[in-house]
Amino acid sequence: MTTTRPWTALYSRGHAADITIEHPHALSLFRAAVARAADKPAIHYFDATLSYAEVDALSDALACALIEGGVRRGDRVAMYLQNVPQFVIGLVASWKAGAIAVSINPMNRERELGLLLADSQPAAILAHESAYRDVLGKVLQEHPVPTVITTSELEFQTRGDARLFASSAHDRPVTTIDFMECIDRHRGEKPPAVEYDGNDVAMLVYTSGTTGLPKGAMNSHRSVAFTAQVYRDWMGLPEGAGVLGIAPLFHITGLIGHIALSLLIAGPLTLAYRFEPGVVLDAIAEHRPVFTIGAITALIALMNHPAATPQILGSLKTIYSGGAPIAPAVVEQFESKFGIYIRNAYGLTETTSPSTVTPKDLRGPVDPDFGALSVGVPTFNTEIRIVDVETAQPVKSGESGEIVIRGPQVVGGYWNKPKETAEAIRDGWLHTGDIGVLDAAGWLYLVDRKKDMINASGYKVWPREVEDVLYTHPAVREAAVVGIPDEYRGESVKAVVSLKPGTSATAEEITEFCKARMAAYKYPRVVQFLPELPKTVTGKILRRELR
Repeated sequence: MTTTRPWTALYSRGHAADITIEHPHALSLFRAAVARAADKPAIHYFDATLSYAEVDALSDALACALIEGGVRRGDRVAMYLQNVPQFVIGLVASWKAGAIAVSINPMNRERELGLLLADSQPAAILAHESAYRDVLGKVLQEHPVPTVITTSELEFQTRGDARLFASSAHDRPVTTIDFMECIDRHRGEKPPAVEYDGNDVAMLVYTSGTTGLPKGAMNSHRSVAFTAQVYRDWMGLPEGAGVLGIAPLFHITGLIGHIALSLLIAGPLTLAYRFEPGVVLDAIAEHRPVFTIGAITALIALMNHPAATPQILGSLKTIYSGGAPIAPAVVEQFESKFGIYIRNAYGLTETTSPSTVTPKDLRGPVDPDFGALSVGVPTFNTEIRIVDVETAQPVKSGESGEIVIRGPQVVGGYWNKPKETAEAIRDGWLHTGDIGVLDAAGWLYLVDRKKDMINASGYKVWPREVEDVLYTHPAVREAAVVGIPDEYRGESVKAVVSLKPGTSATAEEITEFCKARMAAYKYPRVVQFLPELPKTVTGKILRRELR
């Protein structure tokens, strides 16, 4: 790269500006882990532990079943699963079969699932028995998939948690193939050897759809191998380190910051089906993972759980958050309670997870103008610019504009969407649609989405700035700010908040609190209280629903 990258001066000692990718493709990460750590734990799931050798044998058998069912090179294999071992096994098996893995949000309902199946046209799908009964079975009538394999969340473990599992009985649909029957039928078999070029698509990961219909980002094998290495090298994670799977595995954070990272360091990945704070705390206490990355809303939930103690969370030496900006007050509260500083990161599905990360030995600064905690500095091999929203021309250091990114983690495009690809990726630069500020040292501050800006009497109001103030109120647990129609101002600021247990506040108190801390055009004119704010399964608060 020839452009100046001042942020490399902030890198941890010994870190070069660029790294060489060690593995040619994603399957190579797994093969190498098996070769050197066959008997070491690969997955902890309640009272079950699967070794790397066992995951290798299980994925071999499943790959053979997929091939027997007609899966060929370049076909898609969809996974409609929660955080269970079968997700990891299915991902590896897809690659062993020569296929492209398609990760699907297990919370998707008929309409959403139908859109993804119509777009990706999978040759096989692996799903929970309950998901088939409630959703998938109906969708398959309109969008048939040749091979449908169902499984239970109770496989591999015997200590089902009543907080998560309503039933301890299998409920396999008779019209599908049973996951364990596939394994038993092909146990001991090996699929034909397969190799990949780094540019081959490893995964289709669908965007959250917050700005329109979901699009399948084509994450390449090279991008998966590179970003897993970014996590390992940037955080300084040792061989065999345990990773806590707090993010959904279908999401790019879970796919890279949990699965791919664990494979690269040959460490155990701790899974707990889905996020429930008490269950996750039990898993931490039992398996003692040392690293995690997840949405700040999940970390807030852990912080406010009555069972959370410094002793339980003490094994987590390194915690990062990504997916949404963090209010500085939340970081301060978490550190005060547990002695752990949450470092920030920023990435997208289209950047195969990380593009900026806070150095592991530094604290992120707070922007004096917007009050936002920095989301870090551009990581290895990565360039970031801030450009004018209208002209796409670079702006001066310290000015806000759209964040554009170039590097080996950027996807080649969207599946079957050349127009959207051309709009988003121009001359190798991904136009993110996010508004940010890059200071002279290279710290990036995420202000908001372009479409979320509020125009109040001609003044720009970024919701994140108001939300950061709201989070400093002692009673506020979660907060989101949206624009609402106003005949006089054009738009006014509305705050929607949930309160911490055992606290109280009135709308007038919240308004006065903000009014004393920001310009008159910024403070919320309307305050609404909800028990819980609507979120995506990855923990992002859904402003569009609040509107």
